[in-house]
Amino acid sequence: MFERHAGGENAILIHIDFPDTHNQEDKDEFVDLVVSAGLQVKDVIGGSRHSPHPRYFIGTGKAEEIAQQVKDKKADVVLFNHRLSPAQERNLERLVECRVIDRTGLILDIFAQRAQTHEGKLQVELAQLNHLSTRLVRGWTHLERQKGGIGLRGPGETQLETDRRLLRERIKTIRKRLEKVEKQREQSRRSRKRGSLPTVALVGYTNAGKSTMFNRITEADVYAADQLFATLDPTHRKIELVPGQQAILSDTVGFIRHLPHDLVAAFKATLQESRQADILLHIIDASDERKDDNIEQVYDVLEAIGAADIKTIEVFNKIDNLQGVEPKVEPGIEGEPDRVWCSAKTGDGIQLLCQTITQQLEVQWLQLTLSLSPKDFGIRSELHNLNVIETEAINDDGSYRIDIKINIADWRRLQRKTNGQIEECLQEA
Repeated sequence: MFERHAGGENAILIHIDFPDTHNQEDKDEFVDLVVSAGLQVKDVIGGSRHSPHPRYFIGTGKAEEIAQQVKDKKADVVLFNHRLSPAQERNLERLVECRVIDRTGLILDIFAQRAQTHEGKLQVELAQLNHLSTRLVRGWTHLERQKGGIGLRGPGETQLETDRRLLRERIKTIRKRLEKVEKQREQSRRSRKRGSLPTVALVGYTNAGKSTMFNRITEADVYAADQLFATLDPTHRKIELVPGQQAILSDTVGFIRHLPHDLVAAFKATLQESRQADILLHIIDASDERKDDNIEQVYDVLEAIGAADIKTIEVFNKIDNLQGVEPKVEPGIEGEPDRVWCSAKTGDGIQLLCQTITQQLEVQWLQLTLSLSPKDFGIRSELHNLNVIETEAINDDGSYRIDIKINIADWRRLQRKTNGQIEECLQEA
């Protein structure tokens, strides 16, 4: 029988270098993750391989070296900076005789610590259960015993089957609750659109300074700390960028390289805030040596959640950590995003940022007139769902003349969704 070991605070970290980019991870970021989780790093063991070992992920000799270090350092948990299969976790735990957690499990643990709202806790629980469901197959072999006792002997479902069934039921319940939350968020977004208030969403790599930037612009007191994933629950505030120009600013969860798919799926409602925004502020830690890689990772996540079409302003934050860098605006060339250099901590360049946002908001809207036939009810329905219709009239032939004011990103999505059919409905305003 195989029982999982209890966890603890004393950790040994394992980081392996691979030649292919798919398995590559950043060691310094991994240490930051572990510290953010509140663990004590007793040792960091490195190595290199051409490909993961099927049994231990690492080689047999390296696995035995880790087992010895666990005894010498009296470690409670071994953390891998990589994703392990359920069988690899089981085999390693048997060998090192302590809890083994992979990168995904570590990130899920941090999210569980940070979640504050009911929605955030549900999202984390869903991600954890999805992750756990793959570990019930081999990791919990002691659960394969059938129930015993008076009235429970004989044929029936095993304990493992019972756990699987209960797990599926709980996942189903959480998904239903999150679907309800998503509908409520959609109603809130529609209300903001009806109020003609544009939405600006902060996105960026974790610990880039999004919450500090949010606090600086809104004069709010959202929790901000120099740690990874300090913010999980989205926050909204009405702001006045310049006199007469108001908007809704949203602070969202930070991204990270190889963000677990379970988390992307679980935080769908939260990530929708980014997808539905009029403008994205991509907050970048200008003082981070890994900023180029981090920028690429953020754009990968934006592509995955369908937010790649939205106008983006790159905000190079933390210039107070750099020598000789002054606040400035670099206009984008040939469709590239504008760049604003500023510091959320000191406030330098924030006024330039607000002016840049205002300028971009002014060019993000299209005034169009459409002529729709009765068979174009699908397009008309999409326009109503987006709340972009300003006037609508029925012509003598039964067609609709519709005046709309639509965000460029929404218009591009409609073009793709209708395979260009909506362009044929355009009329001269």
